[in-house]
Amino acid sequence: MQGLSCERKTGEFLLSIGTYFCYNISVGSIKTSDKRDGLQMDGNRSPVGVLDSGVGGISVLRELVRVLPGEDFIYYGDSANAPYGTKTAEEISFLTNKSARFLLDRGAKALVVACNTATSVAIKELRQTYESLPIIGIEPALKPAVLAKEHSRILVMATPMTLMQEKFGSLMHSYESEAEIIKVPCPGLVELIEEGILEGEPIERYLRQLFLPCHTEQVDAVVLGCTHYPLIRPSIAKVLPAKVRIYDGGNGTARETRRRLEAAGLLSVKTFGGTVEFYNSRETKEMLSLCRKLMGI
Repeated sequence: MQGLSCERKTGEFLLSIGTYFCYNISVGSIKTSDKRDGLQMDGNRSPVGVLDSGVGGISVLRELVRVLPGEDFIYYGDSANAPYGTKTAEEISFLTNKSARFLLDRGAKALVVACNTATSVAIKELRQTYESLPIIGIEPALKPAVLAKEHSRILVMATPMTLMQEKFGSLMHSYESEAEIIKVPCPGLVELIEEGILEGEPIERYLRQLFLPCHTEQVDAVVLGCTHYPLIRPSIAKVLPAKVRIYDGGNGTARETRRRLEAAGLLSVKTFGGTVEFYNSRETKEMLSLCRKLMGI
């Protein structure tokens, strides 16, 4: 995969598709060697791989950087095949495994599946394939939304595929006696976000039409069940009553990643100075610009 060039400078955010942007460079830990599932690992200095169907996983990546500022990350967004949420389970599994292999070939010591649809469909197979590798998924933050208020009315925004999966059905069943949980499939929303439409009339019109049947004046919380959706959180909040709380699973996934790395003895000894190497299957200047915007650089 060919990438654009990127000059490496200490203390500056730099981004280039096919190479990396850096958010403070520092000396890492002492190099060690290990074998994991046939891959040559570099001990605690190896990066954490993060994958998504496109740019949505950047919402999780931002949380990972906050929680684990000393870790190095490799991010792969499969924007050329987005969205996953309208594909068959077989297609999603194939694409997710292909993305995982891409990251593992680049030395990832752990995988974060920063895509709700890919987690629902493919994470079980990934864990069976790479048994000794820490693999962390994401699920809708339904638990904190339910626990925040008794007998609440909660909307769960997600792709059609995520809402159809047994994994989400089991999660919903766990809490449906404690709250009224309403599934809100969002076909077409990921496509808007992948095109960089994050605010303004087009996205607000979509959201107003989406929520029209939901009687939002009676809603207590909205759960964002796709990692793309936190990227438009301000727009979602704008069309909802002020009392409605919004939840997403990004921070919980970042904290679980830290726990899993620590348990496996793979946590970086650095406390700051990590790097991010960014790849995307859609190699365009527009994608570079969007990723810079989403990372806030």
